[in-house]
Parts: sequence; C-alpha cells; structure tokens
Amino acid sequence: MNVATWSRIQFGFTLTYHYLFPQLTMGLALIIVVMKAVALRTKNVDYDEAARFWARIFGINFLVGVVTGIPMEFQFGTNWARFSDYAGGVIGMTLALEGMFAFFAESAFLGVFLFREKALGPKKHFLVACLLCAGSWLSGYFIIVTNAFMQHPLGQRVTENGKLEIADAWTYLTNPWAFWQYLHTMSAAVITGAFVVAAVGAYWSLMGLHEKHARISLKIGVICGLIACSLQIFPTGDRSGKLVADYQPIALAAMEAKFTTSSHAEMVLIGQPDVEHEKLDNPIEVPGVLSMLSYGSFGATVKGLDDFPRDEWPDNVELLYYAYHIMVGLGTLLLGTMALAAFFLWRKKLHETRPVLWLLMLAFPFPYIATTAGWTTAELGRQPWIVYGLMRTALGTSPTVSSGTVIFSLIGWMALYLVVGIMFVILIGREVLRGP
Repeated sequence: MNVATWSRIQFGFTLTYHYLFPQLTMGLALIIVVMKAVALRTKNVDYDEAARFWARIFGINFLVGVVTGIPMEFQFGTNWARFSDYAGGVIGMTLALEGMFAFFAESAFLGVFLFREKALGPKKHFLVACLLCAGSWLSGYFIIVTNAFMQHPLGQRVTENGKLEIADAWTYLTNPWAFWQYLHTMSAAVITGAFVVAAVGAYWSLMGLHEKHARISLKIGVICGLIACSLQIFPTGDRSGKLVADYQPIALAAMEAKFTTSSHAEMVLIGQPDVEHEKLDNPIEVPGVLSMLSYGSFGATVKGLDDFPRDEWPDNVELLYYAYHIMVGLGTLLLGTMALAAFFLWRKKLHETRPVLWLLMLAFPFPYIATTAGWTTAELGRQPWIVYGLMRTALGTSPTVSSGTVIFSLIGWMALYLVVGIMFVILIGREVLRGP
C-alpha cells in the first residue's frame, strides 16, 4: 500500500476513535439542559442531581475527546501537507473558530456548571447549561462546515498561485450540505446520548440502585431518543440522501451497488456486491423505492456506476455499500428499540419490565457503530476526491513522509489510545457505580 492509503488508514483510525467522545458530549449537552429545565420547572431536586451526575460523565468524556482530537489537527500538517497548502485558506477559518472560540467557550461553561452551582442559583445555573450546550453544538457546526466544504465546495475561489481562498464567507458558512449534514449529525449525537443515559438508567433499575435517578434517566433517555431517532430518518436523513443524489450520484450508485442506469430503481435490502463482474449477488430488492427516495418519483432515473469513468468510482465500493447498509439498518433498529421502550414508559411499566431494561442496557454500543458506519459512508463516498471535484486524495499527501513513518506513528497512536481507553472505562465505571 502507498503512503496515501496508510495516511487515510491513520486518519480514519484516529478520527473514528476520537468521534466516540464528541458525539456523546454533544448528545449529553442537550439532555442535561432538558434535565435542568424540568428541575427548574418542577423544583424537583432529583432532576438537578441527575443533571449533575451526567455533567460529570460529560466532563470525563470531554477531556478524553480533547486528548484524542489533538493528533488529528497535527495530521493536517504531517500527513496531508499538500491538501493543507491547497485548501487551508478556506478550511482554516472554521477549524480556527472551532478551536479558539467554540472549544474554549465550552470548556469555560463546563467549569462554571460543575463548580459554581450554589453561587449561581437555579436560574443562572440553567442558563450556564444552555450556554454549555450552545458551545458544544457550535463547535460541532464549525467541524461540519469544514467537512461539508470537502463534500460540496462552495464559497471559494482559486488564487493566482493555484490555491483556494474564501471568496464568500457567508456562502461557505451556510452551505446547504452543511445545514442538513449538521442536523443529521446532531440528531445522531442525541441518539447516542439518549441510549447511554437510558442504558445507565436500565442498569441501575436492574441492580436496584438509585431508583429515583434511574427512573429519570430512563424517562429522559427514552423520550429524547425516540424524538432523535425519528428526526434522524426524516427529515435529516431524507434530505441528506437527496443531496448525495443531486451532487454525488456516483456515491449513491456505489452505496446501493447499482451498476446499471435505470428508471424505477430498486432499493436493496440484502445483497453482496461483485464489483469485478459489476453485479449484485443474491439481492432482495424493493422496486422503485430508490428512485422515490432519491428524486421524489418512483419513475425517476437513477444513474449506475457504468455511467461514470472507472477512475471516478469510490475506491472501495464493497466497504461503502456495507457501511451504508449497516448505518440504515441500525438506524431502523434503534428507532424500533426506542419505540418499544416508549410504549412501556407510556404504560408506566418500563421500570419493572426486565426484558426491555436488558434490551436498553445492551443496546448502547449500537449508536456508536451506526455513527461510525455513517461517517465511513460519507468519507468513502467522496473518494477519489479529498475536495470533491477539485483535488484528488492521492495528491493531498505530504511528499516527504514515507509509508514506514506513517505506519510507525499509527502503531504509536494505537498503543496510546488503548491506554487512554482503559483509563476512560475505569473512570466512567467508577462514576456509574457511585451514582448521583
């Protein structure tokens, strides 16, 4: 494998590992606001205590997210120097805004929330929770705008020396791709947060611990999770899919392993792509649905991969296909899980229904898998471009860095992240056992 492939593997590993943490902090940020709002409205101190507990989990998660995010920033210079030189005049703005504004705001408000509650009083403490959430979500928006530019570049111009710079900052910041990608990403973050909160509540209920706080975590987790799962599918998932159909039709074809152009295009439920022979083995399909979901008409024509030059295909159609279907399949199962839990919550039997509690407790890893599959779909679907239509990934690497150097540093990061992961599990486990 060449240096570009190893650099992609390293960035993919560090990004995947890092994103395990921000998705939970962004999801918990909103859930903490909900708990504080209920506490302020009802004067129920149990909700305050639950919010305080989840803020501690937020703090540990935030710290590990910072540690694991730093290597990604360095890789722009060490592994992707030519890309940074070419596009840094554009993406540098949002990366700087995320680091210098949103990140520090989030850090400051987290400190105030954790250590100044008595001094602030209930209303001001609720306001700080809102500001903490705003900082967390604003940080996410700047990152999404950066990625959206790589997916669907807008607001840039080419300078005399062939590099990119911002021509229209407002167009860049309000990229419609960024808008729907952001809403889709944040609803996924809330799903992750909701499943984690519900899982801990289910664990406490099964073990007979912290009954009041277990009921609160179950209630808030299930309600927030059901709403977020619904929004994840429609409208955010629907609009994100239509943007892919409009601006990255090659990616759409690869995601469905659709090799030939046709109208009334079928949606694949199950099948195994055979790229060498350009066919799908053992398919189970629903006619017309892909056309409807992509273009709003059952008779719409959906282009197949054979309509595009082979060198413009995503370089791993099989992995892209499976990542996309894992994301969609898990998203559907997560919605079903929350709908089932919501039914028992509505019947006021959730706390005593042990099979559903077991289901909620064991289901919390699946949002992480779904979001990983989602980002894999987005990044593989953009290939072979690092900035879609403007710069190929193979041309974005650092010319003086060898494959051996990248492999060496990758092994080092893996070892370091293993240690960080073990420490994280120990700290979180201790907090969960300790409770509110």
